[in-house]
Amino acid sequence: MVSVGEDTRYAAQSSEHDADDERRQEMLDDTDDDRDEVNDKDAGDDDAPKFMDSGRGRGSMAHKDLVNARSLDATQLYLNEIGFSPLLTAQEEVYFSRLALKGDDAARKRMIESNLRLVVKIARRYINRGLTLLDLIEEGNLGLIRAVEKFDPERGFRFSTYATWWIRQTIERAIMNQTRTIRLPIHVVKELNVYLRASRELAQKLDHEPTAEEIAALVDKPVANVERMMGLNERVSSVDVPAGQGADKPLLETIADQGATDPETLLQNNNISGNLNRWLGMLPDKHADVLSRRFGLRGYEMSTLEQVGQEIGLTRERVRQIQVEALRKLREIVENNGLTGEDLLQ
Repeated sequence: MVSVGEDTRYAAQSSEHDADDERRQEMLDDTDDDRDEVNDKDAGDDDAPKFMDSGRGRGSMAHKDLVNARSLDATQLYLNEIGFSPLLTAQEEVYFSRLALKGDDAARKRMIESNLRLVVKIARRYINRGLTLLDLIEEGNLGLIRAVEKFDPERGFRFSTYATWWIRQTIERAIMNQTRTIRLPIHVVKELNVYLRASRELAQKLDHEPTAEEIAALVDKPVANVERMMGLNERVSSVDVPAGQGADKPLLETIADQGATDPETLLQNNNISGNLNRWLGMLPDKHADVLSRRFGLRGYEMSTLEQVGQEIGLTRERVRQIQVEALRKLREIVENNGLTGEDLLQ
């Protein structure tokens, strides 16, 4: 419960510093530095604001700064904007957090806005992990809001210490959930991260990529577990995305077909296919008929020796003899055209 005397003391403190325009101007000029580094007020940072500013006198300056920053990207604009929120002293943290716990929306907003730079500082540690900086900041802000709702100033520690845990948790959970096409359970991702950290540690010590056996020895886990978990680290990419920056073709069109026939062989096969019907016409009719029915040529379905015999009224053995003779003659015709029997079978 905040006493009337305490409210009066804070109001007097605010009035005193509102009158100190020169000091406020110096603080606002230093917002670029404050944006990149969150000051630790427990360490005695003299540049940290030590008053409760109502915000008067900042509007015109903020507007001018944002107008000049129109050419900057969204991230820079956001950093410029949060730079105008002064940090809180330890006493102010206790005061506003007590009010926030009682449902005071203005106090809750002040706590959040004064710690947005803490989120940026933490989010930068997770760059190149699959999310953009703005996405990381957005997730971290959700953790900050949760920290403001849960913070109990009576426990005696600073809000930044408490909020850091919530911010990191929300960012890490977002990375786990959003950077994978196939989502893995959180406990699986955490176990996988243990193996990945071990792999990076070994890679720095060894002159080669660490094997599953080496990783298993370091973390004292079965090799089979390591192999199974590392197999889950595969990334899925869409084949419809552009092949590169500014590229018109999708990635699919740049991937080689390992089973494709080279152009020279394909041309040769097409030539053989086109001539095969002519070569069959050079055989006796019965020979050409047996080969066509046996191997699915000239519109026939591929059939067994017995099926062919039933269709043309011959025994299975007689059909086999005709097939052998027909293939011998066809091979001679093919070789006379500069090809081999193997080419015919391809």
